[in-house]
Amino acid sequence: MSRVVALYRAVARYRLDQLLPAPQRPRLFSLLLRMFPVLSVPATTPRGERLRRALEDLGPVFIKFGQLLSTRRDLLPHDIADELALLQDQVAPFPAKEAIQRIEGALGKPLNECFAEFDANPLAAASVAQVHGARLPDGSDVVVKVLRPGIEKTIDQDLRLLRHVARLLARWSRSGRRLKPAEVVAEYDRIIHGELDLQREAANASQLRRHFKGGDLVYVPEVHWPLTCEQVMVSERIYGVPVSDIKTLQSKQVDIKLLAERGVEIFFTQVFRDSFFHADMHPGNIFVDCNKPEDPRYMAVDCAIVGQIDEQDLYYLARNLLAIFQQDYRLCAKLHVECGWVPPDTPIAEFESALRTLCEPVFERPLSDISFGQMLVTLFRTAGQFDMQVQPQLILLQKTLLNIEGLGRQLYPELNLWDTAKPFLEQWVADRYSLQNVSQRLQQDAPALLDTLPLLPDLILNRLRQTPRAEQSPPAPASQVLPLATLGALALGLGIAGSGTGWLILGGGCLFGALFVRNR
Repeated sequence: MSRVVALYRAVARYRLDQLLPAPQRPRLFSLLLRMFPVLSVPATTPRGERLRRALEDLGPVFIKFGQLLSTRRDLLPHDIADELALLQDQVAPFPAKEAIQRIEGALGKPLNECFAEFDANPLAAASVAQVHGARLPDGSDVVVKVLRPGIEKTIDQDLRLLRHVARLLARWSRSGRRLKPAEVVAEYDRIIHGELDLQREAANASQLRRHFKGGDLVYVPEVHWPLTCEQVMVSERIYGVPVSDIKTLQSKQVDIKLLAERGVEIFFTQVFRDSFFHADMHPGNIFVDCNKPEDPRYMAVDCAIVGQIDEQDLYYLARNLLAIFQQDYRLCAKLHVECGWVPPDTPIAEFESALRTLCEPVFERPLSDISFGQMLVTLFRTAGQFDMQVQPQLILLQKTLLNIEGLGRQLYPELNLWDTAKPFLEQWVADRYSLQNVSQRLQQDAPALLDTLPLLPDLILNRLRQTPRAEQSPPAPASQVLPLATLGALALGLGIAGSGTGWLILGGGCLFGALFVRNR
């Protein structure tokens, strides 16, 4: 009940009801305001600032919710998104005694059996956890991340309240329904509960570290698994300069331009090479190793939120971005339909026209002035007008790209993201369907495909028997059958001659496809 009262006070103090159009403001709230008046901020206070301050008053869980909302620029007005982006997750630390109790309870043994030294003063405190410095018995410096006591209960209470508010907003306001509040709260639920499992975060960190092991782009601290569990995570302590401390980086003569370009390279490498990316790359989680200022390396922490994109979405995303920057709006519209991001009955010409109307003014500016991240936001916002469903993995990607681009231009304002991105995307699309990569993928899938090969005759016969001959559609033209059959024969021949399992499978698949098309 206390949280409901706190919510009412925040809404009343900052007059958040005024964010809705006048006809859609709930009469019940006006009645409550007359019965239980609350001193409100001046009416001239911008709406985005009012919303931000209200979330700050409501506490850590609502602050993190506002941070998530700030990434939904495809749904929010720009002034509100910009203001919410200013939310800082700075929370007072909880007592060291409580931290020690939670660590000992989670690990099942006294603190002095785990660490040779433990600093009671936290290095950092956030809404979900706080971090302490420590030293292992072998002398290694580590950081200990521990969840806040009672945070699980607080989050569950606030999530119930947020779900209720989302339902009311969707019921009261057409504008509110457009924001898809229930979907946004569900996305937040998924993210915040992911942050409550520190063992999952440790696993994410281990995978990112493995992807960049031995490279010069980014360093991820090593996890100390014997002392890591769901409530406690112990990892290597790093010593670097915060990426936002540009004066210190300059004083150490770090190559700032190279550092900015490498940030972009890290993003595209994680997304397109690994299909696994750090999705919370704000300046507080990024440091710089300045030991080689001419060859600087990023250091990344806090891997609680990661994004993963499947190959099909990656392919369509790359082609969509290339189509937009080549101003081929028809191709972009067709790709959205092909990949199922918008309904199949979407009018292509109308979608193409909407894309052209929004994007053409942007391209009047020099490429170095164009925000790659904002272009992605524009693309999703336009698609939203054609009933594009929320794609959580793409929203995380959009958020991360905006963070990386903002970080890169903070370091080096002349950074031209497109100069780095375009060759990367073009090469990725070309490599994906090169003969060598297709052959490699076929060989990787060979065991599963070989298990299916004996079933092909039955599958073909079943297909032929599915409908009476009189009801079958007219045979497909030779132009659809001959290329498949020819490719199949060629692949089978190469497979027999060179004993290539992948080519044999490709040949069988193509011939089956030809028969399937021929007998449609």
